[in-house]
Amino acid sequence: MTNPAHPGRMLFLNIPVADLERSKAFFADLGFAFNPKFTDETAACMLVGEHAFVMLLSREKFAQFAKLPMADPTTHTLALYCFSVSSREEVDKVSAAALAAGGAEADGAEDYGFMYSRSFYDLDGHGWQVMWMDPAAAEQGPEAFAAATQDADTPA
Repeated sequence: MTNPAHPGRMLFLNIPVADLERSKAFFADLGFAFNPKFTDETAACMLVGEHAFVMLLSREKFAQFAKLPMADPTTHTLALYCFSVSSREEVDKVSAAALAAGGAEADGAEDYGFMYSRSFYDLDGHGWQVMWMDPAAAEQGPEAFAAATQDADTPA
């Protein structure tokens, strides 16, 4: 596709893994790199493309995001699909459009300050999340952004 319909949109695919370090090593062997700003002992952000990422999540971390019981990926298809939009307002607009088109709300809005999201199920029951992230948080990583924000709010 030479002219994307939504320039700048990011795609995140979240998958549970039994052993995060083993999974990171496997994908590193395939030539993938990881963004250290969004990688810790529970998650690894695998760089797939300029705006496409796979989040390898420990089963426990994955369970914090999933609202339904976790399926066994050896017997069931399993994924949470997430894409970004350009503003908090667009999160609400896209979520409302999904519901108007026959989707079902997965849960209410989640607001972390630097990130805002809503989740819905599509017509087939696949879980989707539409989210906005403050560009500074995306650039710096959430911990550095939170520290910078806190420093800016602290009187000298």
